Amino acid sequence: MAEGRHRQARHRQARPKVIGPGIVKVAIPGAAVALLATGSAVAFPDEAPQQDVSAASSPLQLKREAPTSRDALRPPLDLSPTQAPQQQKKTAPVAKHLKKQAPIPKPSSVKTRAAESAKTVLPPKITGSKFTTTDVNVWSAPVTGSLLTVLEKGSKVSVTGKVQGAFAEIVRDGVSRWVKAQYLAATKPVDKPVEEGTPSQAACKSGSSVEDGLTADAIRVHRAICHLFPSVTSYGGLRSGDSGSEHSSGRALDIMVSGQTGQEIADYLKANRKALGVSELLWEQHIWTVQRSSEGWRAMEDRGGATANHYDHVHVSVYGNSGTA
Repeated sequence: MAEGRHRQARHRQARPKVIGPGIVKVAIPGAAVALLATGSAVAFPDEAPQQDVSAASSPLQLKREAPTSRDALRPPLDLSPTQAPQQQKKTAPVAKHLKKQAPIPKPSSVKTRAAESAKTVLPPKITGSKFTTTDVNVWSAPVTGSLLTVLEKGSKVSVTGKVQGAFAEIVRDGVSRWVKAQYLAATKPVDKPVEEGTPSQAACKSGSSVEDGLTADAIRVHRAICHLFPSVTSYGGLRSGDSGSEHSSGRALDIMVSGQTGQEIADYLKANRKALGVSELLWEQHIWTVQRSSEGWRAMEDRGGATANHYDHVHVSVYGNSGTA
């Protein structure tokens, strides 16, 4: 009877304590009771055997305690002295055309003499001489050249016979220059004498209708030209609608003429400018004014036609009433 009670008592002592699933009660000597999370209910005896906490508890801890060096995973490098110079033995590429380029030839003595002779400009060859029929502009080149000087009427010039467009080549101080060919003549021009030294102021035989609305100086010009050049029969006078022009105020006259006769009329008016009260002349794309009379005839811009450029008439502007004739 006593033996049976003793066995029951030992059985109760060995009976484990059961805790619900997910929680395990672990007894660790020298420490507080710990609860471990598990997936199921675990039974532990009241007195669990002592564990050595210094021992590894998982493979992960073993892996961390034995770290592997990264250098051990890299392949070994062969840096022996025999291969290091071979890796540095590289030359820069050379272009193929440079390998085949022929040397630049040096100029020969013949070519050098030819180049030196080309630099020497020979003076133009003179073939004769002519006279200027009016004050003439002298240009450095035809059409596009610059105005250099003005030759007075009757000046003798050396010519080469070379003509380019409306320009003829002359030679001054051994240098090529250009003037309008139409202003050169083989003989020296002679000014026509004015009758009794004073321009005529008699009424024109063709009538005086052109004089309507003209100022006194414009009438003086009309009567002087009408008397000296009876072949001229057409004139242009007052144009009241021509705003900004001397024609609208009666201070201008157009003498409808061309060629050599036109040049003679222009020269006559310039020579008698004081007696007739002339202030400005336009003729064959050139202009002459009293204010700049020392410059002679000056070139004008191209206005696009014979009439606009004054090739078919001489335009005369006057002061109004300052003439002495």
